[in-house]
Amino acid sequence: MPDWVYAVILAVIEGLTEFIPVSSTGMMLLAKKAMGLPDGFWDTFAVMIQLGAILAVVALYFTKLWKQVVSLPTDPQARQFALTVIVAFAPSVVLGLIFHDFIKAVLFASAEVQCISLILGGIVLLFVDRIAPKPVVDDPFKLPWQKALVIGLFQVLAMVPGVSRSGATIVGGMLFGVEKRAAAEFTFFLAIPTMLGAFILDAWESRAQLTDETMPLIAIGFVVAFVVAIVVIRAMLAILTSRGLAPFGWFRIVVGVVGLGLLTWA
Repeated sequence: MPDWVYAVILAVIEGLTEFIPVSSTGMMLLAKKAMGLPDGFWDTFAVMIQLGAILAVVALYFTKLWKQVVSLPTDPQARQFALTVIVAFAPSVVLGLIFHDFIKAVLFASAEVQCISLILGGIVLLFVDRIAPKPVVDDPFKLPWQKALVIGLFQVLAMVPGVSRSGATIVGGMLFGVEKRAAAEFTFFLAIPTMLGAFILDAWESRAQLTDETMPLIAIGFVVAFVVAIVVIRAMLAILTSRGLAPFGWFRIVVGVVGLGLLTWA
């Protein structure tokens, strides 16, 4: 198949999985391995097209986010929201810069790590869905900075492919009294600076791979991931609100088990 077809397939997977707690990076890397794509550029592709999916959040929540931005000089609530995003973002900045090369070179290369992370993460989702305390915060724009910091620390776990950034942050929020939909929406907002930072860092680190041949593939992946994510975000919130984390937990477990089985018999 031509490379653009692989780019579309991976971008559809990214758009479908970025905002549900099943690890978009893990899914793309497993798909990359299943399709026999080489390491290097396709690992960079998997990171960089995530920004396309993240921009879907900006599109869907533009009015609310823009209100926060223009109100920063006069509204303490808007400044509080900005602070919570910064506080939650900070741990990933520090540890991402420290461990970026190790994550790309070692963890991204291990399909076994990704499958095990999917299974363990699925079990965690099922468990947290049952034992999470009664929520005390139900507005993602009004999180105390302490709870935002906890969510940010949980986000660090998603540096391991297969863990799921959205899964880790939603679990962190729910365990510390944030209502699941509010935790999911704050996760969406936190993804904007997080994925923008990952995009810039990976673009710089992998700049030698960004050529006249590869940039069109990234552009295709970017657009496809954006369009698919627009549809998925609303569906994900509807499922999370009505059925909780269990459907995503079982999905992770099934994919992880099937993946390990295929690796064992390969």
